[in-house]
Amino acid sequence: MAGKLGHLMTRLHLARSRASSADVPRGHLAVYVGEGRKRLVIPTACLSHPAFVTLLKRVEDEFGFDHRCGGLTIPCASEGDFADIVGGMDVH
Repeated sequence: MAGKLGHLMTRLHLARSRASSADVPRGHLAVYVGEGRKRLVIPTACLSHPAFVTLLKRVEDEFGFDHRCGGLTIPCASEGDFADIVGGMDVH
């Protein structure tokens, strides 16, 4: 798991370095959700939330993390489902 998580964090860092600070506020990251790849900005605290970790494991199992388009893509969740998951997290 540490190797996979490290790989994911490296990819997130690379995606973060490509975005301007005005585009993604400090403490947040951009993810691409659903078939339409809608770009959403979420708090980085979500990365350690159990529901988000479960979602990432499902995504990895079904799609892998090697997306050539850059950024963290979550293709298995609809925008509404993803908003419900993130909105229900206590990340403070």
